[in-house]
Amino acid sequence: MSESDHSSLIPKHVAVVMDGNGRWAKKRFLPRSAGHRAGVSATRAIVENCDQQGIEALTVFAFSSENWSRPKKEVDALMSIFISTLKGEMLKLKKQNVRVKFIGDRTAFPDELQSVINETEKQTADNTGLALTIAANYGGRWDIKDACKRIAQQVSSGDLSVDDIDESLISGELSLAGLPEIDLFIRTGGESRISNFLLWQIAYTELFFTDTLWPDFNNKSLEAAIEWYGTRQRRFGKTPAQINNNKTVTK
Repeated sequence: MSESDHSSLIPKHVAVVMDGNGRWAKKRFLPRSAGHRAGVSATRAIVENCDQQGIEALTVFAFSSENWSRPKKEVDALMSIFISTLKGEMLKLKKQNVRVKFIGDRTAFPDELQSVINETEKQTADNTGLALTIAANYGGRWDIKDACKRIAQQVSSGDLSVDDIDESLISGELSLAGLPEIDLFIRTGGESRISNFLLWQIAYTELFFTDTLWPDFNNKSLEAAIEWYGTRQRRFGKTPAQINNNKTVTK
């Protein structure tokens, strides 16, 4: 296999719903917060492995807009974990050349967490390696709604015509604008649903669901998902024959 053939089997952009922290803790008779802390370790390892694999972008679902409905004690613990983790990882990520960006409505977070988020983005803004996007207080419907509001404002001000609105324009107003299309979506924890994550962006993404709980999702697990991705034929609406013929012509 040539280097170009091998690189085509590696997704450029991976998105992950990191599910199962609470159940992981419950199985061990531990508080749910222990599962979230174990999940942080799993995330750290996956970030490093994605960088080593040559993956360009990794987007992780850390906290959905629906997660506020969880018990206050758990939400407070999550906020505390966010703050301590970012403070502890900021300089490491900068040194590893990882560029960090947060998507979602951060205004709902405590002031200290907002400050740490802003500082993490600032410290890593000039990095040129893995683009790590952390979705926090994020929802796919919120993302689309927010994009539509900005487009509507441009139409209202006369800067944009209704006829100018196309898929490319909408994509450019969404939270992941500027990043490669998402190739591989991974959800751990045994659930087979999207849960309001990146609804627009995963229209043609390969969806990989696994029963593995997030704290147990390790480098071997990621490699298995990437290997599965390499077996997929990505047709984007075309027939298998069209794809195969195109490969024959371009070889």
